[in-house]
Amino acid sequence: MKPKTILNLSLAILMLGVAQIEAQGIPLPPKTLVKVYPEESDELLLNPGIGFTTFQRFNGDDLNSGMLWTEGFPIEYQYFDGDLTNKDYPQTTIAYFRVNWRFLEVEPGVYNWEMIDKALKTAAERGQTLMLRISPYEHDDEKDVPVWYRKIVGEESKNKILSGKWRINPENPAYLKYFGGMIAAMGQRYDGHPDLEAVDVSFIGYWGEGDGMELLSKKVRVGLINKYLDNFRKTHLIFQPLNGDATQPELLARGTNIAAYWPDGTHNGEGPNMRQLGWRIDCLGDMGIWDDFTHMLDVYPQDIVRSGMKDAWKKAPIAMEICGTFLTWLERQKYNEEIVDYIFEQALKWHVSSFNAKSSPVPEQWSPLVDEWLKKMGYRFVLRRFTYPSQVKRQGQIPMTSWWENKGVAPIYKDYKFAVRLKSSKHTTVLFTDADIRKWLPGDIVYDEKLYVPLNTPTGEYQVEIAIVDHVTQSPRVKLAIEGVNSEGWYPMGKILVTD
Repeated sequence: MKPKTILNLSLAILMLGVAQIEAQGIPLPPKTLVKVYPEESDELLLNPGIGFTTFQRFNGDDLNSGMLWTEGFPIEYQYFDGDLTNKDYPQTTIAYFRVNWRFLEVEPGVYNWEMIDKALKTAAERGQTLMLRISPYEHDDEKDVPVWYRKIVGEESKNKILSGKWRINPENPAYLKYFGGMIAAMGQRYDGHPDLEAVDVSFIGYWGEGDGMELLSKKVRVGLINKYLDNFRKTHLIFQPLNGDATQPELLARGTNIAAYWPDGTHNGEGPNMRQLGWRIDCLGDMGIWDDFTHMLDVYPQDIVRSGMKDAWKKAPIAMEICGTFLTWLERQKYNEEIVDYIFEQALKWHVSSFNAKSSPVPEQWSPLVDEWLKKMGYRFVLRRFTYPSQVKRQGQIPMTSWWENKGVAPIYKDYKFAVRLKSSKHTTVLFTDADIRKWLPGDIVYDEKLYVPLNTPTGEYQVEIAIVDHVTQSPRVKLAIEGVNSEGWYPMGKILVTD
């Protein structure tokens, strides 16, 4: 359905009951204001940076079977037949991979960049961006620190455990030098890459999740985080302060210098490049898997507040990971729809943008719940009202107003641009607004702008179209939750006449 328009002709005409007419195809009298009220769409939208992620896979790959998954090893590539469909799993815009340090830094200072380059290229080809974590080690010897690093440090911490999930002693200066050096090298090569969605911060402990972080000296603790902050200034960083192992999450988060500022506008004073980081949790849905606590009831609600990270979502993305898999929930935990719906609602309350379901199939009976969850996850922009004048002169001003609603639970975190396009059969002009859509938090947004028509714009009638676009390619990047999108991804608002 095309958006409806209202013409403010005069009070007399309005009294005659001419309140709504279609702008398309109707010559507009001079000095009228075109009002557009787009029709909201309930469509499930596939948008950048939000929704499910594939895990150790790309769109179109086969999913994991059963309750298990793999991680840490070098990226493997399945045969791709050109079909991007994910059977029994939502389509995604993010491919999340976790690879261990030993497979990236093959010798001191010698990096297997080809592995990351290929992953970035493949993700782009599959309609995704790459989320990446390089972990220092896991619990198995085959996933230990690099062989060459083990030769440098010997068997430290494998026999004498300083913390329950340490395989090496991070206080050894070699750790900050080499593992920290790898972080720095990766940032210098990939920071700001358009196909790199985010870097999942990794420090110490199994999977790099930070077990025992509070035991580190300030020099090592601040040194590790600054390797990320100094070298990733454009790409978003997400951090895991709430993993269930952290008995003092407020020390873990604040002690690692994660936040540039706290909700009251202060910061902890450590580090030269402090800014807000996002966070992730890795056991969403734990309602009783462990004997002594549950993440959903005993850890996350309290520690999101205690850690000082409850407002991080306003500036950086919140990523969540399923506890087990959906098959675990269904067959082992015996969750019903009510429990699943509760878990999803809690994630929305914590402002989730992306969710790693470990590329495990979604049970058919839960698909409707998942679809409704996806409609609220991250951002969802509805244009409610848009106005502009029916005529404008070349080099003249187009005053426009807009009222939006973000019906999601988070803002968008990439600097896409709200643009207006004037299009005719002979000429197209794209006008960029100054709107910073990263500040469009959930709720109502009012944005007004005055745009100028370039002198080289030929006179004549143009279609007025709007979109949220990539500022380099000028192509639409974000689907809106309104009807009427055209084949190029723009949303027609009506006609405008450009005159001399």
